[in-house]
Amino acid sequence: MSARKPDASGFASIMAHLDLGPWAEARGRLAASLADEFGARLIGVAAEQLIAPIYSDGLPNVAEEVTDEERLRASGDLAAAKRAFEAAAGGRNDVEWRSAFAHPERFLIEQARAADLIVVGRWATYDERDPNLGVSPAAVAMECGRPILVIPPEKDYLAARTIVVAWKDTREARRAVRDALPFLKRAHEVHVVAVTSAPSDEGAEDVCAWLAGHGVNCRPSIRAGETTSIADELSDLSVEMGADLIVSGAYGHSRMREWFFGGATRDLLETSRACLLMSH
Repeated sequence: MSARKPDASGFASIMAHLDLGPWAEARGRLAASLADEFGARLIGVAAEQLIAPIYSDGLPNVAEEVTDEERLRASGDLAAAKRAFEAAAGGRNDVEWRSAFAHPERFLIEQARAADLIVVGRWATYDERDPNLGVSPAAVAMECGRPILVIPPEKDYLAARTIVVAWKDTREARRAVRDALPFLKRAHEVHVVAVTSAPSDEGAEDVCAWLAGHGVNCRPSIRAGETTSIADELSDLSVEMGADLIVSGAYGHSRMREWFFGGATRDLLETSRACLLMSH
């Protein structure tokens, strides 16, 4: 296999998760437009876990005895997801499709090794979800080792000309800012926002100085004082500033193999009307 030339943009490959939700193709078009903008390879991914029959003793059958009907049903779902990806990709040449009979989140997390950025749909409690092929952005963000771009319903384009960086002086936020550099360098205006009850700026000015060294036009914005919801504050700011992208660290911990989130991470994933670039 011949090596691809290094891409100065920082995104040489963009991976889009597809399912059978109503906005999957729109999400694919957004990912395809980003691939065009960054000169990146576009990879579509979908997976569905086969359901083994349940017997009267309550125990599932072994995997190799999954019914032909179940395989046919899941194959049809994956074929439909592939058609949505192909429609979104259009006539582009540098594209690839990957699918499998597997747990959707685990498969996407594994395939993330092949991409610089993972595009997934938002999975708020009130969003329409695909129970078979759908994935939780939170779980993917915490385990994939790549930045994820979370797309709200109906979005099929991301301008990212004005960007809000949700700054907190943590490892996760530092990584998110670094991972977002390809977007930040292309933005017309970047606001590094620190929402804090402390009088200090938590390093927002240092971050702006670092970004300026990379050619980013940015300014610090300190929101001091008590606030009932950091996520609401950031969302309101993004609307006020005309930003369609929020960059944030992803914070959480694992308990019994499930990811639990508190504070801004959970609330942003639940309510943000802007796209979210998150890193853990």
